Amino acid sequence: MQFASEQQKTALALMPIAQNSSAGRWRTEAMRSHATPRLIFITKGQGRITVAGLTSGYGPNNMIYIPAHTMYGFDVGPTVFGQMLTIPAAMAAEWPQEPCHLRLRDVAVQKELSTIIEALERELKAAGQTHSRAAHYHLGLFAVFFERQLENAPVDTQKSRTQTSAARLVAAFTDLIERDYRSDRGVAEYAQILGVTPTHLTRCCNHTCGKSALAILRDRIHYEACVLLRETRTPVNEIASQLGFQSAAYFTRSFASQTGATPSRFRKLGAAAQQSPRLN
Repeated sequence: MQFASEQQKTALALMPIAQNSSAGRWRTEAMRSHATPRLIFITKGQGRITVAGLTSGYGPNNMIYIPAHTMYGFDVGPTVFGQMLTIPAAMAAEWPQEPCHLRLRDVAVQKELSTIIEALERELKAAGQTHSRAAHYHLGLFAVFFERQLENAPVDTQKSRTQTSAARLVAAFTDLIERDYRSDRGVAEYAQILGVTPTHLTRCCNHTCGKSALAILRDRIHYEACVLLRETRTPVNEIASQLGFQSAAYFTRSFASQTGATPSRFRKLGAAAQQSPRLN
């Protein structure tokens, strides 16, 4: 079985969202982050996305930019189509430092974006050094396009929502989780660091994304467990230790309560799915 290297995961790439979600709902819905930025472009359908602890709706012709090491997760129904762009670290400086959600309503702008994406996809699919260079140049043009749309975007309630005290607290909480989720730190300890009570932290989390503080924390740990089980051969007991669980048995109970399958069973199901023939 072949697993993607860390370099492959952070290299310039364009992948259909449906391909990601077909590998399991946890691939999109569970809270996760990446070492390099991501840009999601929705072409059809609607749903909800949570970025840095703030949930909002998305629809056709929406672009959601997610900086590196920013927690996010989104629901992808059967009628949702779109693409996810992986932006390499070397070009991350050309993109915003904060999450952005753009809703493109102008038809001419929508067509311009489609042209850029098609050109980028064409170069990425072609083999050869010159095509790789061309793809990166197209990504540079994409960054300019995004910056222009950001400058011309109308004042959005999404921006004001990110500035509330609750949103700022939850964003800080997700930042701490991203840094320390491998420890056995609990919600009470995170709340103490943030200078609030666990009750207040959970109240704010419920307000911004409809999840408790504990659910957000568990969701992030669960995603990492799924990745390690599906994409590595690391023994279950070592995964438990890496993720801060005091015992493999406790890890197994916690994982099974969220997925309905033990870690070993989850791993076997993933291996079987990769070996099964798929329709193109």
